Amino acid sequence: MFPIHDDTQRLHGRPYINYSLITLNIIIFIWEIIETNFFTNESKINAIFFSYGTIPDLVFKGDFFPLITSMFLHGGIMHIIGNMVFLHIFGDNIEDRFGHFKYLILYLFWGIVAGIIHSFYAVYVGSGNIPAVGASGAISGVLGAYLILFPKAKIFTVITAFFITTVRIPAIAYIPLWFILQIIFSIINPEGGVAYLAHIGGFVVGAGTSFIAKTLFSSIFQGEGRSRNLIKKNSKIYPKRFYENNSRDSISHPDIIEGNNFYEILIEMKGLINSQDLRAFYEKSSNTLKIFSGESSNPLVSVILRADMDVSEINDVAYLNGIIRVRMLKR
Repeated sequence: MFPIHDDTQRLHGRPYINYSLITLNIIIFIWEIIETNFFTNESKINAIFFSYGTIPDLVFKGDFFPLITSMFLHGGIMHIIGNMVFLHIFGDNIEDRFGHFKYLILYLFWGIVAGIIHSFYAVYVGSGNIPAVGASGAISGVLGAYLILFPKAKIFTVITAFFITTVRIPAIAYIPLWFILQIIFSIINPEGGVAYLAHIGGFVVGAGTSFIAKTLFSSIFQGEGRSRNLIKKNSKIYPKRFYENNSRDSISHPDIIEGNNFYEILIEMKGLINSQDLRAFYEKSSNTLKIFSGESSNPLVSVILRADMDVSEINDVAYLNGIIRVRMLKR
């Protein structure tokens, strides 16, 4: 069960911190490959991991710096691929919600706390001399935050069993399942090569800090209220008179918000059922936006757009408080 992408829309531009974290991890991994001759030189591997990895025994003697450096080391190609895929899918939305600087601080904080929790456990079971490396603790914090902030998001996931298929799994189901698996694996193989307690600890602290921020300090978010102000400031709104009348089964007067690189179509439709399965299709030949529900081939709504609108693709479709919102990207 491997995630491909999510359907959560960013509201505040590109996630430069998340991109930078991924890039830095990759650059350091390339350095590891060069130094260890593709992880075949055991003495070089030990030299790197014991110098920059988190060694639990030393953490409790005041050696805290490796709690940070260990977050950017990985033990193999599958290790870094798995971590970077999860960071790419989930980290951008956490950065979008908290903002660049706060996201960086939280990412490092979650990783440090995960490393400390792992160190407590490792010392307790007598493996405090084994270095731990990887971004998993910090990324687990990202997953915990994502569950709190975007529980209704859909995670597009590849499932392999006796067949291969893709499904959309709600975050409120996917992420708790992932967390439960970490607990099970930590019980089955407590002294294995994976720091499951770092995953568990990072997840709990990520979810906890995000819950506190969401409920008590909502002003720290780049949330919806602020994004609406940005839209009003940087966008122009076209009134209903810009639309000519359409056919009887169409909505002739949607509202449209035009930004620098997008259009948002707002259509009132109260009492809509199965709003979680909405999908939109843009028919270029007729300049028509069609919105469908579930697997039905008959559109709920058919909207003829303005002739001057130059659409490249549909970015998002959502339903809230009786309003269908479709975001379309410009060419």
